[in-house]
Amino acid sequence: MQHRASFGIVFAIVMIDMLGFGIVTPVLPGLIIELTRVDIGTAAEYAGWLGAGYATMQFVFAPVIGNLSDRFGRRPVLLAAILMLGLDYLLQAMAPHFWWLIIGRLLAGVTGASFSAAYAYIADVTPPEKRAANFGMMGLAFGFGFVVGPAMGGLLGAISPRLPFYAASALALTNFVFGMFFLRESLAPENRRPFDWRRANALSSLRALRGRSRTVLWFVAALGAWQLAHVVYPAVWPYFAIAAYGFSTRDVGLALAMVGFSSALVQGFGLRFALPRLGERRAVVLGVAGLCASAVLYNLAQHTWQVYLAIAVGALQGFVQPPIAAFNSRAVDARSQGELQGAVQSIGSIAAIVGPPLYTQTLARFSGPHAIVNLPGMPMLLSAAISLMTLALFWKGASLLRESE
Repeated sequence: MQHRASFGIVFAIVMIDMLGFGIVTPVLPGLIIELTRVDIGTAAEYAGWLGAGYATMQFVFAPVIGNLSDRFGRRPVLLAAILMLGLDYLLQAMAPHFWWLIIGRLLAGVTGASFSAAYAYIADVTPPEKRAANFGMMGLAFGFGFVVGPAMGGLLGAISPRLPFYAASALALTNFVFGMFFLRESLAPENRRPFDWRRANALSSLRALRGRSRTVLWFVAALGAWQLAHVVYPAVWPYFAIAAYGFSTRDVGLALAMVGFSSALVQGFGLRFALPRLGERRAVVLGVAGLCASAVLYNLAQHTWQVYLAIAVGALQGFVQPPIAAFNSRAVDARSQGELQGAVQSIGSIAAIVGPPLYTQTLARFSGPHAIVNLPGMPMLLSAAISLMTLALFWKGASLLRESE
């Protein structure tokens, strides 16, 4: 019962964090245009570089935060990150110049690294055989935050492009107060280990983890490739929707709410009921197939209902990450869960450094008056091709795991 209550608190914290992130997503293009006076294609390129800066900070700090959580516990790390996130949103809301926005996104990259501690918390309080389902429930928290957040952001952004940032700041600071009162520590003192700066980076963490399991690096690589494929949505989707379909801020917010709703259904409920029947390996195959099919549908869509059909089909990709993460978490002991999750998030951050410029530059080259070919959906097709790498890496790791069992 205590484990269930602890999981519920972390679920609520992650959900509120994602609600704040979802609120600002549909209005970020408008704020960039307001501060820089550029067109939508150039704004997309700027957003790509902002995303790369965000991910660079995650790459540096995710292993540090993961290792700190192994030493001092998950609670203080999570609370400090949530507080910083609230202050960061406030900074972006008041930004008079574009460089303020740059500073804000860099700080957000540091605070976003807290998800390594959140996933380590879930591993602490969940039996190994139930981790895939509970990691999927984290997907429900992400999805639910993205149902309400973009819709709120679209409505608030119609009043002012800065108002959603103030709302996101208020949510994060409220989340901090909530955590102060209700979040309990999950890592027992006997499972803590000394902090070592030499291990607080991705390469050192991976070397240490490889010594514990020969399969773990394949799963980490699969998660990194998946991050590179999946980052197309936060990196370019609002700009793609404007360029391809002429969506307004309100349209983008409502469509992203549909993304969150369908993702929540799949990860929160679909995984829990379908995973025992499908098995983890076939679930990953189904998820990759869903992403590839949605990419084709986005490029064929000519009406709004067809866009929503592509979103619904694409929700199947929620079957990919939780099973791979569950395979990964079972490969190491309780003392190293923070280190593992920090390494995973840091490797994912490499993909997030590469992904936003890759996809936004692709959009810029395939849309607008100077397009090579007018195909705004090209970033989605590129994402689908990369997702096939995830499948290959996962199957290699799974086959090695089967041989060792």
